[in-house]
Amino acid sequence: MTIQINPKTYESIAPRHVAFLGLGVMGAPMAGHLAKAGHTVTVYNRSPAKSEAFCAQLASTGKVTRADTPAQAASQADIVFCCVGNDDDLRSVVLGDTGAFAGMKPGALFVDHTTASATVARELDSAARALGLQFIDAPVSGGEAGAQNGMLTVMCGGDAAAFNDVLPVAMAFSRAFTLMGPSGSGQLTKMVNQICIAGLVQGLSEAVAFGQRAGLDMDQVLQVIGKGAAQSWQLDNRGSTMAQGKFEFGFAVDWMRKDLGLVFDEAKRNGARVPVTALVDQFYADVQQMGGGRWDTSSLVKRLK
Repeated sequence: MTIQINPKTYESIAPRHVAFLGLGVMGAPMAGHLAKAGHTVTVYNRSPAKSEAFCAQLASTGKVTRADTPAQAASQADIVFCCVGNDDDLRSVVLGDTGAFAGMKPGALFVDHTTASATVARELDSAARALGLQFIDAPVSGGEAGAQNGMLTVMCGGDAAAFNDVLPVAMAFSRAFTLMGPSGSGQLTKMVNQICIAGLVQGLSEAVAFGQRAGLDMDQVLQVIGKGAAQSWQLDNRGSTMAQGKFEFGFAVDWMRKDLGLVFDEAKRNGARVPVTALVDQFYADVQQMGGGRWDTSSLVKRLK
């Protein structure tokens, strides 16, 4: 069941003590929304300078402190949120003597917003259960703008009780927070999301390049077709900037290729066929070869010009 609730619904909830591990492009604004919602937030980042800068920026809330290890950050938290780069990064902040699991209180909940594999989600869920902890895999969609605006779409895998516990807290940075099924289901749903995006962006790229070569006014074209069956989030938010050759909007090609690698690994396991996605992945490899690894995903259009 999709939960789409205005965050103001939860303004009166009791403040919680939470931790946030990973203060990157997504994690920092997510953690900031938690502090602004009244929760006490302890943060950890592998680069201490980011933690220090975050705490300085949010000092006026009186709600943020930093820790030197994930275990220290998690030690007083009811809920530990995390958003790092990949499976190995996730394991590095969760497991081991200084990992979050080593410091968490019995019954505490770990919520992972990393886009990672379903395999690592199930692995960490099993490890959490063995320690008397709870685990939710909860990758997000909405990009940097969604994180900054507190309007992310979150796809969750795990137990309903744990999901219901974190729901009102996570609405500080979410517009939709959805339980998709058991452990790993959130990550699998995010893979579906990325498959959709890959095809959409390539189609939009070809349309923009075609229209420009045909001598059309692409701003006008996009306005017109955006009112019909071609409408999509990508068209509304990236069509015009693609036509202008602007590619500085958050979600990088390097990250997309990482995510599509997860799709291909899972497809090998479950037998799914993803030929269009595989082709678009190679187009993204071309963009990397052009020096565009940090351009956003709409830069696919650049290889057509």
